[in-house]
Amino acid sequence: MTNNIVDFINLHRDRYVEELKSYLAIPSISALPQHQPDVRRCAEWTAQELERIGMQNVRLIETPGNPVVYADWLGAAGAPTMLFYGHYDVQPVDPVDQWTSPPFDATVRDGEIYARGSADDKGQIFMHLKAIEAWLKQAGSLPVNIKVFIEGEEEVGSKHLDQFVREHKDQLAADVVVISDSPMFDRGIPSICYGLRGLAYFQIDIRGTKTDLHSGSFGGAVANPAFVLGQILAQMKDKGGRVKIAGFYDDVRPLREEEREQWKRLPFNEKRYRKDLGAPKLFGERGYTTLERVWARPTFEVNGLLAGFTGEGAKTVIPATAMAKISMRLVPDQDPDKVATLFEAYVKKVAPKTVEVTLTRMHGGKPWMADFDNRYVQAAGRAIEQGFGKSPVFNREGGSIPVVSTFQEVLGVPSVLFGIGLPDENAHAPNEKLDLSNFHNGVIAAAFLYEELGKLR
Repeated sequence: MTNNIVDFINLHRDRYVEELKSYLAIPSISALPQHQPDVRRCAEWTAQELERIGMQNVRLIETPGNPVVYADWLGAAGAPTMLFYGHYDVQPVDPVDQWTSPPFDATVRDGEIYARGSADDKGQIFMHLKAIEAWLKQAGSLPVNIKVFIEGEEEVGSKHLDQFVREHKDQLAADVVVISDSPMFDRGIPSICYGLRGLAYFQIDIRGTKTDLHSGSFGGAVANPAFVLGQILAQMKDKGGRVKIAGFYDDVRPLREEEREQWKRLPFNEKRYRKDLGAPKLFGERGYTTLERVWARPTFEVNGLLAGFTGEGAKTVIPATAMAKISMRLVPDQDPDKVATLFEAYVKKVAPKTVEVTLTRMHGGKPWMADFDNRYVQAAGRAIEQGFGKSPVFNREGGSIPVVSTFQEVLGVPSVLFGIGLPDENAHAPNEKLDLSNFHNGVIAAAFLYEELGKLR
């Protein structure tokens, strides 16, 4: 790659940050209906930026939900085609009072930019847009064919995405998918992720009576839905952290000893990890290390609870209803539909007849794992090394990106996870942030990635 492309990127560092602030200012919260106009405005902003930097065939493609942003540049004759995937929607910002600065007023502090969407996923999308811009402005062309595909429903489960990919299979055809929506292994340790957990998500609703009741007048006569919910949830795991749902582990792919040995050599400090989390003590499935639990073992977690009176002071009431949000992270070769069915059967088994129980399947996604010695992953590793000045480590990630499995099944192509976030980026939490040195090194690494992929003819 010619030096003038790297020089162009370095010269425009400050401009990139100001442009990114404009992108982050759009409150594209897909989970909240009142932000629907903002979600569309963000899609339009993304399309306008793609057009401005020189991409071709830029358009919004309507779906039953939020629009997909598409663009391409296919002028690299004989070179492979890379499909870049990202999402322009963001998570809600509650609790707002825990943000140090307003969540949509991007603020730079100590070399990091704070805003909702900075790491997940607008900052990582923007990294690629700036790398594309540098090539097109300085070289007049790209060394690889690129299709850009950015959706607006990832944070609500991408419920229309599988259908979209199937219906636009020919338009999205490529040799490799590149996704930047994941963290590096640690600060100063760039990485390439070759595995993701899947997901099965539920809502449990419990009803005991038609209205809330006075706990003095009716206490002892009816079951308390809040208490029953607690009892049901308590039966989901044993004291060693193992999930008790019958058949839950039947399809779990065992960890290879070679992989376990590689992970032991990674620079992971468990004491610092615990301290950074603010946890008195770490807890997880007995018999596995922390990295193994997070990357390669399935989980059962309670994501939210709602029941009864939660205001200040006292109100002696037996709530009529109780609700919990549940997520199960899955690993190869678990199937989310099968696990969901097992969960439903187990709840019906342990729930008492004194309440009505309703289980609602929310969203889910399949786990994914690639061979980290395939040529596209290795090309990404070379690009990371040129952008960050050190070779990456190879790791899995505990989170889920359901579309990765869809790309593999429908398009028949491998994916490369090319993330530059950090484990402490607070994605989905207050004070989400992106390290700006990682962002700038990531722009350079992305520019090198296009060149490395272009060589794989």
